[in-house]
Amino acid sequence: MSTTVIGPYEDDDPTEACSTIHHEVIGTTTCLSGGEDVPLAPLTTLKVGGPARHLVVATTHDELLATVRDCDRRGEPCLVLGGGSNVLVGDNGFDGTVVRVATSGLSAEVSSCGGALVTVAAGQVWDDFVVHAIEQEWIGPEFLSGIPGLVGSTPIQNVGAYGVEVGEFIARVRTWDRVDDTQRTFTADQCDFGYRSSRFKAEPDRYVVLDVTMQFNLGTRSLPVRYAELARRLGVEPGERVDTSQVRETVLAVRAGKGMVLNPNDHDTWSAGSFFTNPLVSPDQVPEGAPAFAQSDGRVKTSAAWLIDHAGYGKGFKVAEDALASLSTKHVLALTNRGGASSGDFTTLARTVIDGVRDVYGITLVPEPRLIGCTI
Repeated sequence: MSTTVIGPYEDDDPTEACSTIHHEVIGTTTCLSGGEDVPLAPLTTLKVGGPARHLVVATTHDELLATVRDCDRRGEPCLVLGGGSNVLVGDNGFDGTVVRVATSGLSAEVSSCGGALVTVAAGQVWDDFVVHAIEQEWIGPEFLSGIPGLVGSTPIQNVGAYGVEVGEFIARVRTWDRVDDTQRTFTADQCDFGYRSSRFKAEPDRYVVLDVTMQFNLGTRSLPVRYAELARRLGVEPGERVDTSQVRETVLAVRAGKGMVLNPNDHDTWSAGSFFTNPLVSPDQVPEGAPAFAQSDGRVKTSAAWLIDHAGYGKGFKVAEDALASLSTKHVLALTNRGGASSGDFTTLARTVIDGVRDVYGITLVPEPRLIGCTI
């Protein structure tokens, strides 16, 4: 068995001073600085949001927890912000302290019989980790290539794509419980993972994710391809396995074609990804012709994108000709900032789509991003 540490990484008691092991950090890091009245728009992929009264960029677990605990003890509002890829912040900003998670590092125990047990700091960029996993021949994350955000955010949303969810790999999640003022570690079965849900999402202001431990098998061949569209693009039948690097390249190409790979020059990527979750409904609620995927609880998952499109809201839809927010010109499931949009532009667009789909099909779409200082 071999142990790899790519730091800085800390795994001591977060209430005590942590020792730091200095090694190469995977991927790239973003230089950020804290301060007073800092605009939050540049810290979100929607590029929307007013100022934080105070911004702290926490590069260590100690700094992260010291800031959160200080705010909690003083009764000051405190928002823990990851990569900003799944949040819509109101134009008035946040009247309190925003803590930007910028911890980094990874440790791994690898053996030929047991695979890789990998612990990753919450502030590590997710897609940088995916690249590293493929290089190390850890199987599974290749299907989640191109998803923006940080590792610590992935268990909150139980992020998934192309038939794979991060909850399949998670062994445990180490958190700080803001209610009980103590560290708590949850094993996978305690995380209550579901479709785009978890116990952490159910109580969004309670747990601060410190790090995520994942278990992977070893190899260069992917998990069986489960998603029909991806299988077609790969030129294989569903259930076949292919090279993990090939899966990543294909996933990135598919996502880019839908405007789901961040590009500062492409307004279709100024989004929060899929703005609505796919509805889970009873079988008799699925419209004729709509995709339908049976669930273990007897419900059926149908396509939010199909509902939006067939309700009359096509690619590029705007509520008005001069509106600064629109549906993506590449994929109707993304709400995008065409430049200078406000949170009100997004909430108006989202409400229009929700009401329209409900009027036509009787199904109420549920927004996926977290709403901070605004409502739909």
